[in-house]
Amino acid sequence: MKTALVTGGNKGIGHEVARRLAAKDFHVFVGARNPSAGRAAADEFTKNGGKATFLEIDVADNASVTSAAHEFSKIADHLDVLINNAGIIVDGDDAILKISDDIFRRTLETNTLGALRVTRAFEPLLAKSKTPRVINVSSGGGQLTGGADGWAPAYCISKTALNGVTSQLAAALPKFAVNSVCPGWVRTDMGGQGAVRSVEEGADTIVWLAADAAQTLTGKFLRDRKEIPW
Repeated sequence: MKTALVTGGNKGIGHEVARRLAAKDFHVFVGARNPSAGRAAADEFTKNGGKATFLEIDVADNASVTSAAHEFSKIADHLDVLINNAGIIVDGDDAILKISDDIFRRTLETNTLGALRVTRAFEPLLAKSKTPRVINVSSGGGQLTGGADGWAPAYCISKTALNGVTSQLAAALPKFAVNSVCPGWVRTDMGGQGAVRSVEEGADTIVWLAADAAQTLTGKFLRDRKEIPW
């Protein structure tokens, strides 16, 4: 049975990705900061016939990430797919010349460094897979061309940097498939109900990369299963 860890797997796009991978017979580890929400999601997937385990993890806390990797290794001896989905938009992230250093740091800590530290901590477990895959959930708002429109600048810059992390990881891990995904503007707590895409549409490329894409596809930024510029 293949294994997958989805950070922020208790709600939104992460929840949908985890649900669909569980339905594809992955043992899904639902990574979440909130134990009650994480356990509830894992229990839901199990009741629907999948195999799911809650894994407490705060991607902004190095000790929490290290502990999560240790706990994971007690349950499974390898990891096939890591989906770095957890992300935040901080209140006050309104204008590039007005956001505080604190807002900028908090956003980068979770959205950019979080993905890197989780990948670093789980790399030994991923290396034991025949087809290790890392999928970073990014945003079109992070694109250098056409991405910046003034909305949530710290968030968007954190996603530009996340794409850079993806590129560097792909170079450092040549046997891995490491890619970034723009799910589009999705109806979630973060995206709001006015968003143009459903969570099913937002999750599609992520699930495809996790389960069906060629292992040779790496170092790319994708939307709707196609490479896009960043």
